Parts: sequence; C-alpha cells; structure tokens
Amino acid sequence: MSAIRLLVLGAVRLHGRAHGYQVRGDLELWGAHEWSSAKPGSIYHALKQMAGQGLLHAHEVAPSTAGGPPRTEYEVTEAGTREYFALLRAAVSSYGERLDVLSAGLGFIVDLSREEAVELLGRRVEGLEEWRRGVVGYYTPEEGPGQMGHIGEIMDMWVHSAEADAEWTRALIRRIEGGAYSFAGEGGRPYEGVLAEEHPGAAPSL
Repeated sequence: MSAIRLLVLGAVRLHGRAHGYQVRGDLELWGAHEWSSAKPGSIYHALKQMAGQGLLHAHEVAPSTAGGPPRTEYEVTEAGTREYFALLRAAVSSYGERLDVLSAGLGFIVDLSREEAVELLGRRVEGLEEWRRGVVGYYTPEEGPGQMGHIGEIMDMWVHSAEADAEWTRALIRRIEGGAYSFAGEGGRPYEGVLAEEHPGAAPSL
C-alpha cells in the first residue's frame, strides 16, 4: 500500500477543492515530506494520476494576475471518497506495512467515528500479537538472542518491535476511549490548527 494516495486524497478532501500548493503546504506542515514519499514531484504526479483514474475531478481556474498557465484545482469524486476511506481503514488497522502508511492513517483517523477508530486499532493489536506468536513459534525470547547465534538478534529485534508497537497502539486506544481529539460525527473541528492556512508557523501559500 502506498501512503501518497491516502495523503493526497485526504488533503484535497479537507479543503473541498484544493490546488497543488495547498496540498503540499498541509503535508509539509505535518512533516510528511520527511517520513513519506510526499515530495513535491510525487504530490503533483499523484494529483494528475488520480484525476486520470476518476478519483479526483480537475477544475481549471483563471490564471494568476502575475500571468502563467491556469491553476488546476482538484475535488474528490464519489469514487475517490470510497477509495479514500478504504485506504484509511486499511492504514489504521495495518501492522505489516511501512511506517509511513500507518502515519498517513493517523493523520486522517479523525475522519472516522471514534468507535470505528478504536475497532480498527484493536485489529492492529491483534495482528501484531499474532505476528509475534508466529516468531516465537521458533524463537524463545526468554533464552535470549544467543540461542541462534548473531542471527538471533534479528528475531529479538522483531519480538521487541512487535511488543512495543502493540503497547503503543493500546495506549492510543486508551487515549481515544478517554475522549482525546474530535472525531467524525461529534460536531467539533478535528483539523483545527493543523492546516497550513490556519497555522501561524506555516510558510505562506504561493
């Protein structure tokens, strides 16, 4: 699964209609250019590609007063909305994907209901626990990594990573169940202060 499609669809959806600079500004504010492939070239490529696939509708608007070609604004289509939520649910519940996939899912998790977010994160914990059981089926953590020579360090890292990841996910579930953040259907503003145009420290939009 690629994080860039989820990131771009989600960023466009936040604005209703958005041009590439807005999408880029939001994702850079989130640091996505550091932890994912959401670099400027990838963002613009994804916008054009998904418009060609019918997931985004491209609107050409008047050129800027400074001249130049018309700016293109994008809007998520019905098919794009279905794709967005499918990618979001897969990302939030993922446990074997790259970390940027989960990071993208966390960025838009508040578009789900609180109950569904907890359910999907619970599936993630179950997947991590099952994956750990698969590893310890032939590696005994209590005996230490030396039982398999230096290769045992790999198994030891996997086990510890799965345990830490599951514990972090459980803690997130507890925070959400305890009322943290504003989720879909709750009447709040889930993205208040985390969009580039609303953030005082963000670079001005071009």
